[in-house]
Amino acid sequence: MRNKYIFLCAVLLFICVSSVNVFAENDEDYQKYGRIAMAVVKEDYPGQDVVEYQYLGRRKLEESKVVDTFRFEVKKNDRKVFVHVRVLHDLKDKKSLSLMLEEKEQ
Repeated sequence: MRNKYIFLCAVLLFICVSSVNVFAENDEDYQKYGRIAMAVVKEDYPGQDVVEYQYLGRRKLEESKVVDTFRFEVKKNDRKVFVHVRVLHDLKDKKSLSLMLEEKEQ
């Protein structure tokens, strides 16, 4: 009976540690690609204020290719515009990168 509890605790501990690693990887991706997206928005809208931004999530395209989407609120000539930045990247090689910007008025 005691061995069952020890085994159950070991399995639960393994699951907890595994999920922490998955969240840590996504958090690093979120930060890395968020900084890249921010730099591109600031480059495309020089002198304009980026009021706020939001991470909209990740969509899987293929086995190792994903798209992370960010939404930026930019004050452009005294009006708000929303800029969606889609960052296509490969989870395996971490070198392939493609950016798509789309401006949407409120």
